[in-house]
Amino acid sequence: MPELQECFKGLADRTRLRIVNVLLMGELCVCDIQRILEVSQSGVSRHMTYLKHAGLVRDRRDGVRIFYRLATDQDVTVKSLCEFLRAAFQKDNALRADLGQLKRALKEGTCATPPVETSFGSSCRASAYSTTRG
Repeated sequence: MPELQECFKGLADRTRLRIVNVLLMGELCVCDIQRILEVSQSGVSRHMTYLKHAGLVRDRRDGVRIFYRLATDQDVTVKSLCEFLRAAFQKDNALRADLGQLKRALKEGTCATPPVETSFGSSCRASAYSTTRG
């Protein structure tokens, strides 16, 4: 279990909250996060390092791309925290706008995969996103 204070330190930044918000929907590549949040690649990478050290995210490499997902599968505390954050984030207009950007990005296709139709009637990546949606 990550130290609780480290979790909260990891969340103590608006950009990192925005990143967690979009990761609540599933795994994303750094390029996708950069595009959705309109943050530089180096900025996204720096914030992902904070979140990773806080125990909030996990990563995996696929060729030159790095994909991040929330660490909810490995820690019940992180899972509970993410459930709370999902509810809290719904009240923030800017965070809801980020989710709108995410939906548009998924519909247009992402850096790693082209758009595909889902059973929900909307477009979605054919990656782990569709299997890790929360």
